[in-house]
Amino acid sequence: MFFNLYGMIIDSSYQNLAMKKLLFPLFAFLLIACSSDDNGGSIENPNPNPPTATLEEVQVQNFMWGAMNLWYFWQADVDDLADDRFSNNQEYTEFLAATENPRDFYYQICNRHSVIFGEENSIDRFSFLGDDYRELVNNLSGVSKSNGLEFGVQLFSDDDNLLFGYVQYIVPNSDASTKDIKRGDIFTRVDGQQLTLGNYRNLLFGSNNSYTLGMADINGTEIDDNDKEVTLTKIENQVEDPILVAKTLDVNGTKVAYLMYNRFLRSFDEQLNNAFGQFVADGATELVLDMRYNPGGSVNTSRLLASMIYGANTDDLYIRQRYNNKIQPQLSEEFLEDYFASGIGDNNSGAAINTLNLSKIYVIATHGSASASELVMNSLAPYIDIIHIGETTRGKNEFSITLVDDPGNAFAYSRNREDEINPENSWALQPLVGRNENADGFFDYTAGLAPTIFLEEDLANLGELGDENEPLLARAIQEITGAASKQSFSVQMPAKTLTSSRIETPLRDNMYLDKPIRLNK
Repeated sequence: MFFNLYGMIIDSSYQNLAMKKLLFPLFAFLLIACSSDDNGGSIENPNPNPPTATLEEVQVQNFMWGAMNLWYFWQADVDDLADDRFSNNQEYTEFLAATENPRDFYYQICNRHSVIFGEENSIDRFSFLGDDYRELVNNLSGVSKSNGLEFGVQLFSDDDNLLFGYVQYIVPNSDASTKDIKRGDIFTRVDGQQLTLGNYRNLLFGSNNSYTLGMADINGTEIDDNDKEVTLTKIENQVEDPILVAKTLDVNGTKVAYLMYNRFLRSFDEQLNNAFGQFVADGATELVLDMRYNPGGSVNTSRLLASMIYGANTDDLYIRQRYNNKIQPQLSEEFLEDYFASGIGDNNSGAAINTLNLSKIYVIATHGSASASELVMNSLAPYIDIIHIGETTRGKNEFSITLVDDPGNAFAYSRNREDEINPENSWALQPLVGRNENADGFFDYTAGLAPTIFLEEDLANLGELGDENEPLLARAIQEITGAASKQSFSVQMPAKTLTSSRIETPLRDNMYLDKPIRLNK
C-alpha cells in the first residue's frame, strides 16, 4: 500500500522531526483509509473502478515523482510536481502510468522544453538520468567505457546538416593512444557514412563498441576527405586521469605553472595536490589553469583546487548553497557553507594542501568549460584577479545529487546503503537540486562567464597542449610577461563546437555535490 510505503519514510527513515513536518503535507492526500468510498464504492466493495495500474507496476515513476517532488530545484514551478496536484491514489497512479517510458516521464517533470539541441531557452538544461545507478556512479568517478578519443563535433560552415569532427586530445593508456591519430586531426565519416545532424549520435555515441573514422585534411578554409581510416575500440572501465599536462615553464626567468585539467574527479584529488606540490617545489610564481575542455564534476574537488591556487584560508567562504524551499530549512548553516581547505580529506584531514598562494591567475576557458570549472572561477573572483582567456563559458551554475530508489535515505545515493536500494529499480536521477553562490553572493552566470581576452581555438593551428607556442597558452604567457609576442593570434578556422565527446557521456557537464546529506535533527 502507498500509505505504508510513505508512512515508513515519515516514521523511521529520516528520524527527523523537521523532515517529518516537511514530508507529511506532501503525501497527506495519499493516506486514505480502506473504508473510504471516494471512488463511489462501499466497505464491501471499496473500489468498483480500480486504477488501470498499481503502484508496484509503476514503481520507477513513483520513485521519480517522489524524489523530484522533494529535491528538484524548480519543484514549485512544475505543475505536475505540485504537492496538491492529485486528490487521491487513483489519480496519482493513473498519472504515473500514463507515461510508460521512465526516461520520458522524468523529462516530463523537469522544467525544460527539450532534451536535445534547441534547449538553450530552457530553465533546466542539465538534469539527466541513467537506467543503472552503478554505471552513473562509476562515471562520476571517472570510470567509463571509452576508446580514449576526445573530440568536438562541428557543422560545415556552408551546410546546415553536414558535420565533421576534430580531435581535441587523446587519453593516455587508451585504445586511441595506440592508433595513428592525434590532436588536430579531422574526420568526416564513421563506418563509411558522412556525419550529419541526423546520424552522428548513433554513429559516434551509440551502443557500438568500435567504429572506423574516415579522415580528412584542412586546406585553407576547406575540409577535404582523404583515404586514411582509423578504427577505434571502446574499453570497459577506462579510467582517465583528469590531469593531462602538469609542468612548470621557464619563461625568461619567470616560473609559470601550467595545468591542463579536464574533469573534477575526487578519486584524483591526491594526484592534483601532488601536481601543485611540484609547482611549489619548482618555484612557480604564476599559474595558467587550462580548463578549455573541462565540463565539470565534483564540487569538493573544485574547492580543493581553489585552495591550491589561493591558499589554505579556512576562514574564507568558498561557496554557499541554495536549495528549494523544502530542503533549505532542513539543512544546517554548517552544511550549506563550504570554506577553503587546508587538507584534501574530509574536515581538512588528510595530506596538507599544497598551495601557490596566488593573487592572480590566468584561466583558459571556452564554451566547453562548465559547472565546476565555472565554479572555481566564480568562487575565486572575490579574492584574486582572474584573467580569462578564450570564450564565454557554458553557463551552468546549478549542482546536482544522485537520487536512487532508497526512500529511507531521502532518495540520496550513498555507497554504504546500496543494499537498501530497491533491487527491482536500478534507475538513478541526476537532477539539479541547488545553486552555488560565491562569497559576494553572486551566482547569476547562466549566460556564461565572459572572457577578459577573447580568443578562439583555430582548427588549422590547434597546437600541442602545454607547448609555449600553443595559441591560447602563448596568449596567456604574453599577458604574464607583458612582452609583445612574435606569434600571430589570427584565427583561420575557428572551432565552433556543436557538441563534444565530453558532453555526450553519462557524466555530461554535471556539477555534483559529493558530501553526505545531513538533515537537521
